[in-house]
Amino acid sequence: MIFSQSKQFVFFAVPKTGTHAIREVFRPHLGAEDWEQQLRYGQQLSPLPEIAAINHGHVAYRQLAEVISEETLAQYFTFAFVRHPFDRFVSVCAFLARSDPTYQDDPTAWMKRALTRAPFRKRVLVTTQSALLTCEHSGSLKLDFVGRYESLQDDCDHVCRALSLPVVTLSRKNSSEHRQHHEVLDGELRAVLTEMYADDFEGFSYDP
Repeated sequence: MIFSQSKQFVFFAVPKTGTHAIREVFRPHLGAEDWEQQLRYGQQLSPLPEIAAINHGHVAYRQLAEVISEETLAQYFTFAFVRHPFDRFVSVCAFLARSDPTYQDDPTAWMKRALTRAPFRKRVLVTTQSALLTCEHSGSLKLDFVGRYESLQDDCDHVCRALSLPVVTLSRKNSSEHRQHHEVLDGELRAVLTEMYADDFEGFSYDP
């Protein structure tokens, strides 16, 4: 997450949607009163104790709204990026299993085993994108702009222009090398993930 009072924006970082590349675009424009929460590069924590206690950079809209009122947040340009749920799930698994040779041997079996474990399914990396970006009470999306990983550069450019900031070519950072989802998801996995990410498919207009 990035919270900028000086530029009046809030960036909600959904896991495995190019968040570190996006952070690099906006980080140079942060003022002394602005803050960022992320723990993978540099381990920066929010000055707000309630947010710092979350202890990762993928802060949900509803978590921030418990500390900063929705009326105040409405004064900021709020944005995030989403990704096709199948593609994002495969990327998450490849990232988590990057040092596990059993994933490379049989990624389909690895993912099926992972989904049987409750701690895995509760991870913020695995949770629905909708849960991270919607209001707790109404379940509605309150953000001003939701870009797509599939058009990341164009949508990031849109945000830059909306904030009157220079357009920057995105770098490639923290990416996971993996096979395409149609190569590793069998019918059983697709059925499970379609149900698991039903809110994402509907809310962000992706086709299973």
